[in-house]
Amino acid sequence: MYNEWNLDSIDLTKEPPQEEPARQCYFMAKCREWVQDFAHRNKRIPTASIQTFGCQMNARDSEKLAGILEQIGFLLQENENADFVLYNTCTVRDNANQRVYGRLGYVHSLKKQNPAMLIALCGCMMQEESVIEKLRQSYRFVDIVFGTHNIYKLAELLHLRLTCCRMVVDIWPEGKNAVETLPVERKYSYKSGVNIMYGCNNFCSYCIVPYVRGREKSREPEEIVSEIEGLVKDGVIEVMLLGQNVNSYGRNLKSPLSFAELLRRVEAIEGLQRIRFMTSHPKDLSDELIQVMKESKKICRHLHLPLQSGSSRILKIMNRRYDKEQYLALAKKIRDEIPNLSLTTDIIVGFPGETEEDFEETLDVVRQVRFDGAFTFLYSKRTGTPAAAMENQIPKETAQKRFDRLLALVQQISREMDGRDTGQVMEALVEGTDSQHEGMVTGRLSNNIMVHFPGSAEWIGRIVPVRLLESRGFYYMGRMEEQ
Repeated sequence: MYNEWNLDSIDLTKEPPQEEPARQCYFMAKCREWVQDFAHRNKRIPTASIQTFGCQMNARDSEKLAGILEQIGFLLQENENADFVLYNTCTVRDNANQRVYGRLGYVHSLKKQNPAMLIALCGCMMQEESVIEKLRQSYRFVDIVFGTHNIYKLAELLHLRLTCCRMVVDIWPEGKNAVETLPVERKYSYKSGVNIMYGCNNFCSYCIVPYVRGREKSREPEEIVSEIEGLVKDGVIEVMLLGQNVNSYGRNLKSPLSFAELLRRVEAIEGLQRIRFMTSHPKDLSDELIQVMKESKKICRHLHLPLQSGSSRILKIMNRRYDKEQYLALAKKIRDEIPNLSLTTDIIVGFPGETEEDFEETLDVVRQVRFDGAFTFLYSKRTGTPAAAMENQIPKETAQKRFDRLLALVQQISREMDGRDTGQVMEALVEGTDSQHEGMVTGRLSNNIMVHFPGSAEWIGRIVPVRLLESRGFYYMGRMEEQ
């Protein structure tokens, strides 16, 4: 880790400091005392498991939570049969909530066998009042509940639970100043996510994110650059800049700064080799950003640009603030300026009021743009959003038939698009060994497509030239070229 913490130097006889992150370091040291006592009594180190649901921002949050638990002294493990289990939740779709409730039923059975087991819940799902009420009434075995705005307080909340012996609930309706300088246990040594902003101001009618993540707040560019410089010193060569809508980064700073300019500053960091970002809203994607991507030697040739629907009528009801023609014009401009760019998208099928004609408009956009890949979703009613109360909810059977037609078209076009670089030599970041074929490794190209080729685990974390020999539809088979 690039954060170094000396918990031994903290005087625990004094009152905890008020300023951050010193306050959380104090509580990490306090919790470490409990861990040491546990280890002495049980002749083993206590274990912890973090289960992550949702997006890349949740994954990054889990790395921070893991870093805190590791500093405290827990032994991290994958499975939930642990002394401390933490669920980092998502609430974008209702089935995400149901998955969490299902896991709680399972972990409750484990807690009956081990009454000292601690269970915590955090993340977007916890920002819903109805969820908190349900947990208080039906899941009273849960020990700690906190939301999206105060994940950095894990050690403090854990200490409070260990000293009060009852469910601890700490939910903030809005974020205050985020604390980013706490320990992080990264999943990968060679790449990392970096939060550049929090929240969302768009209020798409189907989406609950603005209600649970709060309004947009951008981090200062100096903080972001400093964090990435620290990551690079620790061996990271690729970063993913994260935000609900990165294109609107910097508008609420005291000295406003465009996302394109932030990218320029990040590109200037010596030792950093690749830059990715997620997610871009079409209404905010500027000509300046396109030019920065075009001229960049580090920004990966992949752009995720959610469409959601090809019908201008539906897009207006969704409150997306662009129409079909504007999206098509933007996609054409991007492809004209950066021909080798891989363009992917999100599409929702079965939004309330969607007619067969509306759906055909979506298929038309897919045919015209020819996306390299698409995440397709059946509309999921989220209580608390305007769309949930709309009339003309689409019957599940109708929506499913449309979904199947869309998926078939998307997959057909993706197979055709993803094979266009066959025979070329492209750089791949080796991300791991191929679990299906011994003696093979898996790499990710700049355009986000995977390639499998002969290699060894020693190559993981390196960028190597690979000739793309054969397209298998959604990935390539290749061989490494001499450097």
